[in-house]
Amino acid sequence: MPGKKPGEDKRIMEALVEIRDICKIYNPGENEVRALDHVSLDIYEKEFVAIIGQSGSGKSTLMNMIGCLDVPTSGTYMLHGHDVSHMSDDELSDIRNQEIGFVFQGFNLIPGLTALENVELPLIYRGVSKKERMELSTIALKKVGLGKRMDHKPSEMSGGQQQRVAIARAIAQAPPIILADEPTGNLDTGSTREIMSILKELHEEGRTVILITHDTQIASQAKRVIKIMDGKVIEDYEQSPAESCT
Repeated sequence: MPGKKPGEDKRIMEALVEIRDICKIYNPGENEVRALDHVSLDIYEKEFVAIIGQSGSGKSTLMNMIGCLDVPTSGTYMLHGHDVSHMSDDELSDIRNQEIGFVFQGFNLIPGLTALENVELPLIYRGVSKKERMELSTIALKKVGLGKRMDHKPSEMSGGQQQRVAIARAIAQAPPIILADEPTGNLDTGSTREIMSILKELHEEGRTVILITHDTQIASQAKRVIKIMDGKVIEDYEQSPAESCT
């Protein structure tokens, strides 16, 4: 059963993610689709949150908003004190680079690059020096257990190993938010367990982890669950340690 309401112990803290009355409307007019329908929620630093919903529920649209991949039709979104609701594409790109590490279901690795080079790539775009980005990438790959696979290309790795490279890429410059979109969707049971263990460790180290999933078993491993249906938040609760799986 759901535990206490989120934020009960955080009232004096400023929300890391602050969403107020957000709508996302496609095809405005007679045949409009409300992918998000007046959604409001806060996510605080160091939380481990699962956003769960079935296909078409609006969870992917919400992920795009949180990840600054899209902007709302109406409403406001404050991220780390910045109003990102109406930013330009270039401004959103800068915010993403500074604030968010992405992990996607499809890994999104460059086939012709090694694991180390894949992790380094976003750091090049951020203007990190060659020496520093090699150090950061090496540390990140060792953190996910791939210290001996840094010279391997994606085709030489299992799905679970490729996803670990993707996580290393996401965490290399220590962004405050890890946004994981169905990160275990293409993985077998053993690899799923490994990836969830890494995400839990990142949370325990102080990262804010936001997990997007349709899988209730995966969601049950988070500390807080936000359920979305038909573009609306229908449940939002924190789980006690006994309720969340370890």
